[in-house]
Parts: sequence; C-alpha cells; structure tokens
Amino acid sequence: MAADLHYEISQFLYKEVYLLDHRQYREWLDLLADDVEYIMPLRVTVENKHETNLSKEMTYFTDYKKDLTMKVERLYTKSAWVENPAPRQRHFISNIVIEPTEVEGEYNVKSYFLFKRSRASEPNTEELFGEREDIIRREEDGWKLAKRTIHPDQAVLTVMNLSMFL
Repeated sequence: MAADLHYEISQFLYKEVYLLDHRQYREWLDLLADDVEYIMPLRVTVENKHETNLSKEMTYFTDYKKDLTMKVERLYTKSAWVENPAPRQRHFISNIVIEPTEVEGEYNVKSYFLFKRSRASEPNTEELFGEREDIIRREEDGWKLAKRTIHPDQAVLTVMNLSMFL
C-alpha cells in the first residue's frame, strides 16, 4: 500500500471521528456514500473456538443512508432525551490496514476502535471496543464510506444505549 494513499484514508477516518466527537453529525453524513450500509452484528459466546462468534442472523442495527439521516436529524430535536445533556464522547481509531478491492478506487479498510462516553456528572464512563471493516471509495467529491461492519469485542454491551455512531 502506497504511503500517500494510506495517509489519505487514515486522515479520512480521523476527520470522521473528529466530526462525531464534536457532534457535527450532519457534516458526518456528508462522508457517507448514498448507498452506505452500516451494520453491527451480535457477538455471541460459542463453545467451539474455531467457529465465528458473530451472529449471521442478528444485528444490533442494519442501517442505510435514510436510516442514519433520520437518526441524525432526531439528535437535533428536543425529543432526543438520551442526548440531553449531551454526553462527552471520544472515538479512538488505530491499527489501520488498507487493501484494494476489485473495484478501482475502492478499498477494504480494517481498524480497531475504542469508544468512550461520559454523561452529565456520572462518575462512570461507558466504553465499546472492537474492530471495524469498512469499504471506502473515492468519489467525485472525495472519499466516502460505502460500508461499515462493526464487530464489538464484548458479547454483553455495557453501554446504556446505542445512540452513538461508531
């Protein structure tokens, strides 16, 4: 992988989490392709260590651009009680690995994530961590996220809700 391409895609991912951490959700939507798929399958505990422990039948969510847009717009209303007061959040992205797909200008991008969130004056923080598998493509107006599959490492999520974007 060429260093300049790795740098460009890494900067795209860093810009994405900056927008999320600063609650610039409408600007974040602009980074998504019109045909984006945004999926988080359930992780289950299995006895056999050689089988996958990600469910193929169940997800926490399977969203598309329209779904994500509705979720974002809801955050700008008074009915998003879970976001009032707004939680403080940070996304940490690391271990970025990029490989080309068979489609020119499109790349498989794997990365690790750590999401931390604190609410009001609560002393405890919430966290999610795991791996993301993305398809990122170059379009006329720049890089776009075309697909994200989020694999949480926890089989039991310890967050109050899934009102965040990962």
